Amino acid sequence: GSSVSGGDCSSLSFVGVTDVYSTQLSFLALNKNTGSMQCWGDAFTGGVCSGRSIVGTTDVYTTGTAFMALNKNTGEAQCWGAFWGLCNGQNFTGVTDVYSTHNAFMALNKNTGAVQCWGQPSYGGNCSSTLNFSGVTHVFATAEAFVAFPILNL
Repeated sequence: GSSVSGGDCSSLSFVGVTDVYSTQLSFLALNKNTGSMQCWGDAFTGGVCSGRSIVGTTDVYTTGTAFMALNKNTGEAQCWGAFWGLCNGQNFTGVTDVYSTHNAFMALNKNTGAVQCWGQPSYGGNCSSTLNFSGVTHVFATAEAFVAFPILNL
């Protein structure tokens, strides 16, 4: 594939890699045991992560254009990629689930109904404080929207 889109990883070493994630045009190879990682592909969509340390990461989530590395134990996260995927200054303590559209994330605490959305507003990046997420057990996403439901018998 195209080297601009992550198609060339010949210069990388994958020794110790435990997980690999992708956005639309970039990759992340992670060693969860050490927190070391490598990113490659398009810089705008997360292909550059040098200088980041994600020690303690429990989960990684992606949109089409950004990565989120979350430590559910501390509530700390790092996000990089497209500017609308940034989560600087947000506290994710108690988050039980994270969902994504192409350009937005949604973090939900199913126990309390607390929710945070960030990213491009027209892709679900704005979940107004007037919305009530109490009792939500299921969230689904398209490329541009989230839908949340209380208990479903699926």
